[in-house]
Amino acid sequence: MKRSLVLNGNPMEEIVGFARAVRVGPYITIGGTAPVDAKGQTVGIGNAAKQAERCFEIIGDALQRAGSGWADVVRTRVILTNIDDWKAVIDVRAKYCKEAKPVDTIMQVTRFVNPEWLVEIEADAVVAEDG
Repeated sequence: MKRSLVLNGNPMEEIVGFARAVRVGPYITIGGTAPVDAKGQTVGIGNAAKQAERCFEIIGDALQRAGSGWADVVRTRVILTNIDDWKAVIDVRAKYCKEAKPVDTIMQVTRFVNPEWLVEIEADAVVAEDG
């Protein structure tokens, strides 16, 4: 199966050696997506819902560039620094995932690399075969 990388220009892609998403055959994996703008600045400081919205925008772009979309998403992982933010973030998730109904995991961590981040989101997709 062919392996394709989806890069979005984040300088850490070359420094650390990671891709926003990797597609192998019909499988797409999108790693921990942080709430940052094109310049790497945190979006929505102090607001988990705004940060989640930005994460889902980035994931949507990665899905599209990988030849997919929200209908193909089979799993999301919502990672929070404060589990009490779960409802606000899940309300945002519903706007993107309500139709496909992927499985989901919600968890709390102590912190992220950038302490301004309240949420990171991961997603996996499987592109259905035609016919």
